[in-house]
Amino acid sequence: MTLVLTAENTNRLALVRPMFGDDVAVAVTNPLDAPPPPFAAELACLSPNAVDKRRQEFAAGRAAAHAAMTDLGWPAHPILVGQKRAPIWPAGLTGSITHTRSCAMAVVARCKDVQALGIDVEEDQPLSDDLLPSICTDHEQAWLRLQANPGQLAKVIFSAKEAAYKCQYTLSQRFFGFGGMELDLDLTQGQFQASFTADQPPFLRGSTIDGRFAIGAGVIVTTAELRNNEIPG
Repeated sequence: MTLVLTAENTNRLALVRPMFGDDVAVAVTNPLDAPPPPFAAELACLSPNAVDKRRQEFAAGRAAAHAAMTDLGWPAHPILVGQKRAPIWPAGLTGSITHTRSCAMAVVARCKDVQALGIDVEEDQPLSDDLLPSICTDHEQAWLRLQANPGQLAKVIFSAKEAAYKCQYTLSQRFFGFGGMELDLDLTQGQFQASFTADQPPFLRGSTIDGRFAIGAGVIVTTAELRNNEIPG
């Protein structure tokens, strides 16, 4: 599947494409641009009570995932939803999907190259102050107080934890709260390191997942990746 890229989506693709190697396919679309309908099997995963916004974002995320699959040389294939709401990728592939009001992104790779991927996109708006205690650890909040743009960087932390969480979930199949990871951001390099604050097998307390972040074209994008030569624990 080939997506028609608007200038906005082209800019967003240019933002995220350098964050992955050539063996990871990346696709971007916009839920507001009437994305192609999902496969019938995918639509069946939605609640009958899903509102239009949810349906648009779901369709845009699946359209991006189908396009990324074809970029890898695989036919577009239904991506169903597991019992814990995570996407179920076809055998031989791993990936991640994210969507917000105006943007959807997907990344897909062959399992022989990559163990797990995570991607998250957020509108470039500050995180509300009342959410800080539930999203950021004491260490992260202390760091934010020293920054000139704490609201925006708090949103980066939120997004980065989402990306790292998606990445680790592929291996651990475990849920945990935002306090389960603590982040260190390198603002000059656009990189972050997420450290586990407790054991989440196969990850041990102190294990880390490295990621990247970028801000532009109205969005914040964060990514995480575990290559096949990286051993959790």
